[in-house]
Amino acid sequence: MSEAVGAAVIGAGVIGLACARELARRGIDTVILEAGDAIGTQTSSRNSEVIHAGIYYPAGSLKARLCVSGRHELYEFCRSHGVAHRRCGKLIVATDVAQLDALEELREKARTNGVEDLRLLTAAEARALEPELACRAALLSPATGIVDSHGLMLALLGEAQSRGAVLALRSPVLAGVVGRDLVLEVSGAEPMRLRAERVINAAGLHAPRVAAALDGLALHHVPRAWLAKGNYYSLSGRAPFSRLIYPVPEPGGLGVHLTLDLGGQARFGPDVEWVDDIDYRVDPQRAGRFYAEVRKYWPRLAEGALQPAYAGIRPKIAGPGAPAADFLIQGPAEHGVAGLLNLFGIESPGLTACLALARHAIDLLD
Repeated sequence: MSEAVGAAVIGAGVIGLACARELARRGIDTVILEAGDAIGTQTSSRNSEVIHAGIYYPAGSLKARLCVSGRHELYEFCRSHGVAHRRCGKLIVATDVAQLDALEELREKARTNGVEDLRLLTAAEARALEPELACRAALLSPATGIVDSHGLMLALLGEAQSRGAVLALRSPVLAGVVGRDLVLEVSGAEPMRLRAERVINAAGLHAPRVAAALDGLALHHVPRAWLAKGNYYSLSGRAPFSRLIYPVPEPGGLGVHLTLDLGGQARFGPDVEWVDDIDYRVDPQRAGRFYAEVRKYWPRLAEGALQPAYAGIRPKIAGPGAPAADFLIQGPAEHGVAGLLNLFGIESPGLTACLALARHAIDLLD
């Protein structure tokens, strides 16, 4: 069976769905190819569900630019589409005198990125907001929030479908030929050869493998995939916090932080565990390190209060010990293949940036 479309989006996570929405809004007939039996079952649904302000990222990077602009767009999208969310705010805490300079550096980095509303708080001011918090000082980020990630993906899909986009589940892309024509070999219950004017590879963890299977794309354009697993633990009972609590960032991540879901349930994570395979099991034995890290800012965390919750895997393109990589949005200007867009290393703040990222990416093709 052979079909032809204006655009094929590979992957129905939050980025693929945002791209499909953007394409459909431009009047391009679009099909979304998802290997799984549901949307957003990997990175998009296995994270902290945080709407980030744009504090941590290098000035001028895609992460910084798209996070800040995307955050404004995301709040408006959630409001207009009835997606559950809350602008709860966040405290970044220094628990040691040696970390105080790092707070000031974060505030300056955030200001450079366009985040102007951070406030530096004394320990007493921070405890006035969160009485059980232990810290030497803190940064208050009032623009940080939380979102129902599944509700967001359903809203993105709904708008894309209302404009003619089609979702094909259980439709893995096995291979393809790119060059003068873009043709994908799609498996599933009804295998097909799909000819598209545009191909957007938004396959997340699998994006490098998909790109490597496209005959006509030089392999030196395909980065190595690194898998960084993050484990999360939930709290038995309710936490006495109304805001998210983050430690000063540590090498490899943002540290074991406290986030809240929209029901007020607290969860802690993620840590960083470099793995070779996709495995979402949470090892209960890793909880020991969580207790030690969390008690630096919440000393009253009771023994036995943490229960294994879930794990997520970040689709990284830089390995252990290397500086964190920026988003890699690779279009024809980089690889020379007209109509092909590869999205590599789209980890945090991809959820926050999804709308701005999709518009920026599709602009590279149109």
